[in-house]
Amino acid sequence: MPNPPAHTSTADVAEELIVLDNKLKQLKFEYEQYFIGSRPREPVLTRADVQKLVTKYSNTGIQNTALRFKFNNLCSRFFTMRRQWDETLRKIEAGTYERHVFKAKLHERERGIDDSAPAAPAARVNANETTEGGTDLFEAYRNAKSACGEDLKALSRDKLDQLVEKQRAALKAKFGCDDVRFRVVVEAGKAKLKATPVKKS
Repeated sequence: MPNPPAHTSTADVAEELIVLDNKLKQLKFEYEQYFIGSRPREPVLTRADVQKLVTKYSNTGIQNTALRFKFNNLCSRFFTMRRQWDETLRKIEAGTYERHVFKAKLHERERGIDDSAPAAPAARVNANETTEGGTDLFEAYRNAKSACGEDLKALSRDKLDQLVEKQRAALKAKFGCDDVRFRVVVEAGKAKLKATPVKKS
């Protein structure tokens, strides 16, 4: 009979999540280089490495709450960027991709200009917005609650939209700020939204 799989220690998981984080950053850089024409081929090998680690820990329960939260956030980042990459690849195949537009946006981001600010009406500030790490806010909040073992039955994107909109309006009125950014944190074993007032320079 084959031997049962060896138990993965917390230290091993922590180390592999650092590797996953670094590989994800590398993959993002390699795709950017590919899309602007500086790299001749799509980074399929690096993407396969990232996918392998994601699959491994998606099928293996991570017992440590903090590490499970970190893994879920890394997954959310990967899935969000993967959708963007695949959409760009489809445009390339269809012949509708404008490389110079991607270059301009990339240069703006390098100069610190936020090119991801939504052009949607201000009346609906939704949970599709991303956190500072590029993660979908709703996905990050849901993953954090799941990692903490909280009930997800009452959670929906629309309800989070309403909560974010309500808090944003209240904080803008209170502090006179131009905007409010939200991020997900875990405090005392519970997932929470942290709001930060932002004033444009």
